[in-house]
Amino acid sequence: MDLEAASDLAIPRQSLTSAVADKLREQIIRGEIPEGAQLRQDAIASQYHVSRIPVREALRQLDAEGLIAIVPNRGAVVPALSPDDVEELFSIRTLLEPEVLKLSIPLLTEEDFSEADFVLRKYVSELRREDHLSAWGRLNWKFHSILYSRANQPRFMAIIRNVNNSGERYTRLQLYLTHGIKRANEEHHQILDLCRKRNVPAACRLLRQHIRYAGESLRQALEQKRMAAQIDSGAPKPEALTNSLNRYDRGRNREAR
Repeated sequence: MDLEAASDLAIPRQSLTSAVADKLREQIIRGEIPEGAQLRQDAIASQYHVSRIPVREALRQLDAEGLIAIVPNRGAVVPALSPDDVEELFSIRTLLEPEVLKLSIPLLTEEDFSEADFVLRKYVSELRREDHLSAWGRLNWKFHSILYSRANQPRFMAIIRNVNNSGERYTRLQLYLTHGIKRANEEHHQILDLCRKRNVPAACRLLRQHIRYAGESLRQALEQKRMAAQIDSGAPKPEALTNSLNRYDRGRNREAR
């Protein structure tokens, strides 16, 4: 992406570091700044009409969140997530998010349920439109975060939010590549219904399964993409990727039934 050609105008004078970080975070999550891209401080400063100081601090903040990496002799870059990285990210989510949901469910209000239902209806509407891919990950996180909001666990939530930031661009990829939209919709509705009924064990169990399946299907999809790229380049097809693709196909066939 050519940052200098971006259409965004100057950022209002608030906390410039936070504002620049918010803008860059959104672009990375939406895929507008692709994997491997270098984030040049001078280009970003020119784009947002700020000095390089808040840009440098914003990049440090995003580095701490895991969204970018500060690489010697290259500066700030957007790293690619390998299948192993995906497995680790979703394992963290599987451990933490059900625990936060367990604490939150007894304190959720009818207003919370109504807001989650509204976001879910918007999410379902956006999922039907592939030209709205950029909204998928954002609305997915919004739905989950509402259900976690009453846990009063700010440190847990900060970790979970950082993990979701790192993987949000891949949530869209997972839904698109694995055709997992129908399953995601059904499970979101089921989780919300169980929360309304205050059925804590069942809601947490389903949430754990929901996250685990998303991570595994995404891992397999990324391995399939890697294998396809190797085939296109004429490279030999590794046995491990072949086996993973076979598992992926069997999983899709089971979901279709």
